[in-house]
Amino acid sequence: MEMRTLIFSFFVLYTLLLFVIMWLTSKKATNKTYFTGNRQSPWFVVAYGMIGASLSGVTFMSVPGDVKTTQFTYFGIVLGYILGYLTIAYILLPLYYKLQLTSIYEYLGQRFGNEAHKTGSALFILSRLLGSALRMYLVIYVLQIFIFDAWDIPSWVTASIMIIIILLYTFRGGIKTVVWTDTLQTTFLLTALVITIIVIFRDLKMGPGEIWQTMEAQGYTKVFETDWHKANYFLKQILSGMFITIVMTGLDQDMMQKNLTCKNLRQAQYNIFSFTGILVCVNVLFLLLGGLLLVYANSKGICLTDMPTDRIYPEIAFNYLGPFAAIVFVIGLISAGYSSADGTLTALTTSICYDIIRIENYVKDEHKQMILRRMIHIAVAMVFLAIIIIFSNYHNDALIRIIFTIASYTYGPILGLFTFGLYTKREIALNRRWLIPFIAILAPVCCYFLSTYSKELFWGYTFGFELLIVNGILTYLGLLCISARQKEKND
Repeated sequence: MEMRTLIFSFFVLYTLLLFVIMWLTSKKATNKTYFTGNRQSPWFVVAYGMIGASLSGVTFMSVPGDVKTTQFTYFGIVLGYILGYLTIAYILLPLYYKLQLTSIYEYLGQRFGNEAHKTGSALFILSRLLGSALRMYLVIYVLQIFIFDAWDIPSWVTASIMIIIILLYTFRGGIKTVVWTDTLQTTFLLTALVITIIVIFRDLKMGPGEIWQTMEAQGYTKVFETDWHKANYFLKQILSGMFITIVMTGLDQDMMQKNLTCKNLRQAQYNIFSFTGILVCVNVLFLLLGGLLLVYANSKGICLTDMPTDRIYPEIAFNYLGPFAAIVFVIGLISAGYSSADGTLTALTTSICYDIIRIENYVKDEHKQMILRRMIHIAVAMVFLAIIIIFSNYHNDALIRIIFTIASYTYGPILGLFTFGLYTKREIALNRRWLIPFIAILAPVCCYFLSTYSKELFWGYTFGFELLIVNGILTYLGLLCISARQKEKND
């Protein structure tokens, strides 16, 4: 059997397995099941499944490929993850469970009114639509190049098929189905990672010590960048990793919706702690895989000079490691893509239902609520598909940098809003709340200006992902300007 046909057969079998899980988890599903999983998810299942959702196809390909240009300096961001998850476990989760939130942006509404509530939700929707669509695009991009182009299937058809599959298996069970499908997808993703490393080791016929010495000799093992002018300076990486985690997990409805399906706060915290340890180890393995791929390419005379970093892993897996490695790679990549997109469709539907249209106030009948929720679910999937098709004409960089850059602009105001709400007792008067959305737009605009002219303004300094922190600070200062102490708010 031709390798492409064999790979496609495994893809079909994997998809059927997802639908079996959907059938088992969506029996007697209600709106409560869709939005909260009835708050009955075992914490260890949530923790394990979140690995796949956090890594996505971007980590699966961009992190190993990016070793070519940034060596192992991404590890600084991974260290920052630990600080970020501790913040989530001890500050944000207690707040969410105390208030019994379905959408975490309901907190902003309780604290600062409807304008803040909708601003936070709208920024999340924008960021998740763009970020998750790009993550899913990367999966489609690889499948298109290595499989479907040979069969003359247009990329928009490939994208449509993938989105329809995700739409169908999340349609009824929502977050309850996602928690369990993410568990399956994480298993396949990690299996693909480990098997690829084993295959390369066997092919190179070198021990771990010899491999590391070769990586070091070829200049791939640099972990900490000490030049503060550069975007990947290690302190900036650690701080960026911390705040990226806080906003892209702790202030993100997609990731928090999974945490909030746990039975209670303590189990949700157990989930975060175990998830953090596994995530750090897995990211280290991805960095080592990147070094291994580069050593392998050099030893086999594979030219990577003009190859986009996102294509290094699939190029070697498909063309040099044999059919078994290619099949494992594709299943791992699809798992990573699905685990990111399925939760996003559910979380965006939840956010629109609870934050934008207030479904429980707008429609009282539960059956009608279900019909409206399903219509929104389909609409979100269609927008998701449109973004993927549009972006297919502009892919020219390691996607992990693009996604983190988008997050710096869209999650920054959310960070500022939550920080202001949690760490001040100040209020915003009713006649000033209309300014909140304008501040949330102005702060990213100022950040874009600072980033564009940073070398001229700050003695050669280049902004990296720490632009997210600056964005949050500017939002915080803007809110400070329009607020007043509680005792002064009616003056």
